[in-house]
Amino acid sequence: MDAIRENLVIDAWARRFRRSPDQHNEPHETDAELVELPGEPERLLAVTVDTVCEEIAHGVYREPHTMGWVTAVSSLSDLAAVGADPVGMVVSVATPPGVDEGFVRGVAEGLEYACRAHGVFVLGGDTNESATASLTACSVGQVPKERVLRRKGASVGDAVFLSGQAGSGNALGLARLGGMSDDVFPESGYRPTAEIAMGRLLRGFASSCMDTSDGVLTTLDQMMRLNGTGFVVDCDCGRLLAPEVLEFCKANGTPHWLMAAGPHGEFRLLFTVPPEKVAGFLAATQREGLAPVSLGTVQEKEAVTMSTTAGGTVDVDIARLRNLLFEVEGDMERYVREFVAAGKDWGLD
Repeated sequence: MDAIRENLVIDAWARRFRRSPDQHNEPHETDAELVELPGEPERLLAVTVDTVCEEIAHGVYREPHTMGWVTAVSSLSDLAAVGADPVGMVVSVATPPGVDEGFVRGVAEGLEYACRAHGVFVLGGDTNESATASLTACSVGQVPKERVLRRKGASVGDAVFLSGQAGSGNALGLARLGGMSDDVFPESGYRPTAEIAMGRLLRGFASSCMDTSDGVLTTLDQMMRLNGTGFVVDCDCGRLLAPEVLEFCKANGTPHWLMAAGPHGEFRLLFTVPPEKVAGFLAATQREGLAPVSLGTVQEKEAVTMSTTAGGTVDVDIARLRNLLFEVEGDMERYVREFVAAGKDWGLD
């Protein structure tokens, strides 16, 4: 865990606060914080907070509707990753002085439409002024105490799944950071959803779970470090990536692996299922109209092992990628260049 700069930052903050005796999760263990509910011995309160500001500052999100939508979904996705039933959301919106009404209306509509899509209400919040736009959502929910989904719990031999196809977040991010025209990957097509229904279903099947807000490979790397096990990824990109992402890669000569490796995800759930529960899980997803993607299996070796273009396998050093943003100190051109170079070093498509 200490090899990842972000983990060290989180730990440094966590050490400065007292720990509640009613809290049921350790740092890094779950996507949402879990706390005892007075008078509710069988359920826990799930609380999470997320801020969208870096994506706005770097120009990944240019449409106010996208900013509001993703703010809501990023928070709700953390509830989904612990298997919680949402109760509601409060928001904090900071905008530059003198911002026009159209921007405010677009952000509000994005928040509201995302909440409607997930059957959730904005209960209230706060407004402020700041030099740049910053949007924060805090979502609360409830989850059965004995059926909470945690990032830890994966065992060797477990099957690894993703709740749906991936890549749209990284396609949008690369299009923006790479200076491509707006129509190469339209921002209006990026409307990720929080996998609330899948999270509820997984309460009876998954041994571990985490959302992919930071990308598929980053999620695998974090779960590897938490569980002390590794992953063999044997899913081909034709099944893993969404059709529009495959088209984006074809049109722009973008390596497929990059769409799973980048840090801008789609809020899918990545989870493991014990072998004896796989058949029941797949039958349940079919009944519910859900379409998980099989990624591979949990292995004993602490590594994320992927197939190369030459037909072999390689253990991918994802820590190198996860720490890269800190190392380039905001130089986005260098960031994209070194990210692509890493895949060539490993022989990935």
